[in-house]
Amino acid sequence: MWQSFYDTMIAQGRWTVVFKGLGTTLLIALCAVLIGSVLGCAFALFKISRNKFLNALSNVYTTIIRGIPMATQLMICYFVIFSPLGMNNTVLVAIISFGINSGAYCTEIFRAGIQGVDKGQTEAGRSLGLSRSQTLFKIVLPQAFRTILPTFTSEFITLIKETSVASFIAVVDLQKACDNIRNSTYNAWIPLLSCAAIYLLLTVGLTKIFSLFEKRMAKSDRS
Repeated sequence: MWQSFYDTMIAQGRWTVVFKGLGTTLLIALCAVLIGSVLGCAFALFKISRNKFLNALSNVYTTIIRGIPMATQLMICYFVIFSPLGMNNTVLVAIISFGINSGAYCTEIFRAGIQGVDKGQTEAGRSLGLSRSQTLFKIVLPQAFRTILPTFTSEFITLIKETSVASFIAVVDLQKACDNIRNSTYNAWIPLLSCAAIYLLLTVGLTKIFSLFEKRMAKSDRS
């Protein structure tokens, strides 16, 4: 068994292909969640805004993005939008696509967090002479962040797993790297199970790390 694993995954430097694929997966997920956070914060504010146009714009964005499968969005971004414009950097296209997708989900996460803060907090801020925006950024958002943290970290973990469809536009991520090894060795079970094990270790490890971070934040709030 170990010899078969060595011949399939280690020999001829194949492990380096997996390592590079893992790096690409993490790069896409990290950059996408950063883009998604910025978009999510902006569109969440649009959604709770009194401006009807901004409110409608946010609703259209979240409805369309959350209603279309990620794989379809990815291929539309690459084959319909970016490729005709001459952009052939598949990793960059994947980052943008996953970022836009993540933004729609982050919008709802942030909106729920902001609206979950007691209205008395806003009233208290305004009574202290703070403007609406000052109250939002100095009082409401810090409290909302603590509330949404578990859901937000789950979004990041989910995003890592969703990046496996990046291979649809020829991105050599973790999934594609293991699939290339499967094609070259004619061995399906070792590369695919190895890929599954790496994703599992990633998600479980990140879940534990985020859980510890959340507990520390909860302790600091109580102290």
